[in-house]
Amino acid sequence: MGTKTVDETGTEIGPEETTDEEKLDVTKVDETTKADETTEADADDTDDLDEPEGLADTEQEGPTGVGQGAGAVVSAALGLVSLTGGWIATVAAARETLVGQLQTSSTATVATQVKEVYGDAWHTTALWGGLFALAALIVGVVVLARPAFGTPGKPQAVWIKSVSWAGVALGVIGLLLAVLKYTDVLLGLPSTS
Repeated sequence: MGTKTVDETGTEIGPEETTDEEKLDVTKVDETTKADETTEADADDTDDLDEPEGLADTEQEGPTGVGQGAGAVVSAALGLVSLTGGWIATVAAARETLVGQLQTSSTATVATQVKEVYGDAWHTTALWGGLFALAALIVGVVVLARPAFGTPGKPQAVWIKSVSWAGVALGVIGLLLAVLKYTDVLLGLPSTS
């Protein structure tokens, strides 16, 4: 590193000394390097603008579990409807009451009138509650069983499992109550004799 060089004029230059031409060459190289770095930075910025942030990561991750979460919520909602009753069950029961009134003559016995007007409506309400409970049970079980057929190694979110189990539990309770109401074990028709 301690070598001396001779420039065009024949003067010897030491390692610490530089000529104006060398300074000019070094400056040109630095400017070129800075221009290249600026161009690369601009290219990186435009790449970021073309593709939204995190889009490529999302595509490679696979399923997100949105469908499973929605299924779990639907299961819990159906289970709740099976216990509280729904619009469809109310309308069906009112229709059955009207049909019972139309089919029952005024000379029919009290037991026949109670059965036709109120009993059939009660059974219709129980039937619709049972259908909602069964739907809640099926959807909840499907959501809980889905990871076994999905992406291996990707666990199901805890909240999805919890809500699915709630839907299954509400479905079982609703189905049990519907069967008890339909068979007149729970709140059967009053005795008319």
